[in-house]
Amino acid sequence: MPIWQHRAFKVLTVTSSKPFDIAALDPLTAGLFNAPTSSERSARLRDWLLTEPSDDLMAEVYRELSGRDKGVAKLLKEKLDELKRLHGQEALATEWAQKAEQLLQAPRLNMADALAWQRDAAKAGAPLSREPLAGLKHRLTEVVKGVEDLQHQVMVQREAAVLLAQRIEVLSTKSLAEALGGQTGLEADVAQWQNQAQALTQSSVWPSIELKYPPQLDAAGKQLQAVWDGFSAAAALAALAQTDATTALPPVPVWADEILRLRGEFSQQVAAVAPSAKPAKTEHAEKAVKPKIDPAQRQALREQAMLAVTQALVVLEKQLTESEGASPADAAVALRNVLKTHGKQLDTSLDERLHKSLTAGGDAEGWPRWLADQVRTDLVTQAEALLDANKVPTVGGRKMQDKLRQLRDGWKQIDQGGLPNHALWKRFDAACNEAYKAVLAWLEQMKKDSADQRAQRVALMDEVKAWTEAHAQSEDWRAQLRALHQFADRWRNAGHLSEKAFGEMQGQWKSIFKAAAAPLEAAQKASIERRQALINEAREVGAAPALRVDVVKALQQRWQVEAQSVPLDRKTEQKLWEVFRAPLDEAFQRKGTDRPQPTGPVSAHDRAVLDASKALDLANASGDAAKIRAAMAALDAALRGQALQAQAAQTTQSPQSPVSSATSSTAALVPAQAVAKAQGDEASAAADATAEVPADEQASDAATAEAAQAGPDSDSVPPQEPAPAVVAAKPAKPVVAVRGDDRPGQKRPEAPAGRDGRPGERGARPGGDRGPGASRFGDRGAERGGDRFGDRGPREDRGPRLGDAAFRAQRDAMERAEMSLRKLAAQAHGETLGRVMTAWQARQAEDLPTVQELGKGINAATRQAWAQAVSAEPKTSGATALLRLEMAADVPSPADKISDRRALQLQLLTQRNQPGPNETWAQDVAQVLSGPHDEPTARRLQNVLKNLLRS
Repeated sequence: MPIWQHRAFKVLTVTSSKPFDIAALDPLTAGLFNAPTSSERSARLRDWLLTEPSDDLMAEVYRELSGRDKGVAKLLKEKLDELKRLHGQEALATEWAQKAEQLLQAPRLNMADALAWQRDAAKAGAPLSREPLAGLKHRLTEVVKGVEDLQHQVMVQREAAVLLAQRIEVLSTKSLAEALGGQTGLEADVAQWQNQAQALTQSSVWPSIELKYPPQLDAAGKQLQAVWDGFSAAAALAALAQTDATTALPPVPVWADEILRLRGEFSQQVAAVAPSAKPAKTEHAEKAVKPKIDPAQRQALREQAMLAVTQALVVLEKQLTESEGASPADAAVALRNVLKTHGKQLDTSLDERLHKSLTAGGDAEGWPRWLADQVRTDLVTQAEALLDANKVPTVGGRKMQDKLRQLRDGWKQIDQGGLPNHALWKRFDAACNEAYKAVLAWLEQMKKDSADQRAQRVALMDEVKAWTEAHAQSEDWRAQLRALHQFADRWRNAGHLSEKAFGEMQGQWKSIFKAAAAPLEAAQKASIERRQALINEAREVGAAPALRVDVVKALQQRWQVEAQSVPLDRKTEQKLWEVFRAPLDEAFQRKGTDRPQPTGPVSAHDRAVLDASKALDLANASGDAAKIRAAMAALDAALRGQALQAQAAQTTQSPQSPVSSATSSTAALVPAQAVAKAQGDEASAAADATAEVPADEQASDAATAEAAQAGPDSDSVPPQEPAPAVVAAKPAKPVVAVRGDDRPGQKRPEAPAGRDGRPGERGARPGGDRGPGASRFGDRGAERGGDRFGDRGPREDRGPRLGDAAFRAQRDAMERAEMSLRKLAAQAHGETLGRVMTAWQARQAEDLPTVQELGKGINAATRQAWAQAVSAEPKTSGATALLRLEMAADVPSPADKISDRRALQLQLLTQRNQPGPNETWAQDVAQVLSGPHDEPTARRLQNVLKNLLRS
């Protein structure tokens, strides 16, 4: 179903099932809509909200109240927004609670997800301070804390294992007796470490720790166990060797020497080893001296290495070419073995070929020297890029210093894992040394700037001390506050210092600044106390039964004097001012609410207005536009006093007829011109409402409603002939301008009589040629009804002055009636559009709305042309006509039609004598209706008619 059908169906649904109106909402809201004042309406709204009404009812009340009292509607809007926010937070709480439960129930808790849960929930606006999210947050925090504690304990266990191994190693260097004596305590410590490690692995959060910690703890345990097993075995063997001479010596040198001394064999071994020590030392010295290699021999070794490596490389490349993707493992292993033998003598010309071949042969590492050279080349490029061609630094001093440190650390790491490259090292070192000159200059400048900034801060502190002494007796608090703000800004913008120097000076500055601000702070404290006293006086004045305006003015003046003499922080001063004015505002509001109501009898004119207002409310509740307009005309007549005049005339014509004490019908008392006006407005009401009501039915309905309102107390009065309508004389149309004969020699027409002055002067008044005995003002007062300005006609008779109750009743009734008419007009307009679209889709001309329903802008000929276009067979699509309609209605065109619309606008500019889109939109609609129906065109036509039919 097309979109416009949905919209038309929605409008029809609203018309058939009408929402709550004022009469239905008022008893549900404890008389909210009938409250006479805004303050009472606010109080009733607060009492009604305490009953916790439904969201739909509150939304309907807000919709009706927003057009009447925006201040009271704001309170209800805040309540609706709060409920909406609570519902949204409940949904968010449920969503994030499910995510937290999933994290907690997972076999392994991801630390990153657990830490990000709270951050993401806070960003989404979830209520983390309320349950269940508060409990889940606490549980996740506890689990994360447990995991972090467990990881910390694992690192502590690793360190403990290292310390135990060191103790075992140190104990193995001691004497055998001391080692055997400390073995028992060491054994207990090792067992305790193992128990603690086992307890860590049995923790409930052990699966959630990072994956690197379990292998580390396992390796530490194995290493400790291996060291302890070796020590225990050596200690047991040494203890046995002490008692049995045939037992082998322990592997610990200290213990073996001690056992040999006990056996008496240590001196013999020393004597045997002494003669052979010198030759061994000579041989070692000979190995330490490396003979120099002849350059010819080095070149021969290099050529031999190149030949061997080239042969193995060619074999590997051949197998790679022939195998078509399969990795020849044997050739790669052979090449790797050749490189181990001849790699040091190999030239760098084959490095890239070796790396590619080894990588293709399945060796993931490739040729390490080539990789290292690539990294070194990149480091050299980065070092040389620190300075441009003119030796100017490309980055700042701090960044260059950090960058040089990073580059040198990276070079050290490469040299540790690969063969050195002296050529690249020379380039790298030269570039780094050249760049470091800029770093040295920057450091010198930083030292100089730091000294200047330190001196500047010291001078500022001395200036503040001198200012404090000079203004010790001053009471110009605003000037002191301004000066203190300037001192603080100068300290803040004084420049950068090192953390140590800034920390030392910041303490001194705080003490000096506190001493300078002490008098101002004391004055502000005293001012706050005086303002608190004024607030207490304001509360007493506001709580008094009779509000004295002179006392309120005196309080406000004292407050202003205090605020101008002693300045406070803006937030504090604003808060104190709001507290001060709150009781006074409540007193003034209470004064307006408790204003005494008139207790005298209601005049006949006020009674007529009240009755007409009630009749208008009844017509408004019926939902009939014709009745509403008739009731509005009756109320307008009652306001002008015409109802009383008609009643007086009726009484004069029939003095012998019995007269009822109560008014039988408000509509019957309306003069004939008011009824004629209501009948004249029926044609426009038919365009806004869904049905037409004849004039005689309106009069009868109004009379019936008034008779029903009068109630059983009113006496039955026989129908009488209405008073004849007084036909007012139609005023003559004033002459605005008269064309004269400006030909040469023709007599100019005489100027009309003007005011005193030259003949023909603008605004001249009659009587300008009066004699000396004439009055100063002449008869102008009688001629224009005593008005001050001569160009204004007689004032309109607005009737007698209304009382407060009658004025409020007629004003509220008029507002409700106008709102109801607007709603009815919108509903009728939507129904009319829906029927036009339905008739076009079904190609049924009889389904088109009538001329009255289409509005005053459509005549019978236009409606007949639309009917013929709908009933005929579909023709070509009226794309140009639709663009003209969008231009006439001033609505935007679709994005793909903007270029066509601009071209059409340019074309219309060239057609100067042709009618524009605003004049031919009715014919354009007929052309569009004659084309085929499709959803995009129907949507565009509906948007156009929505504006055009209202004009």
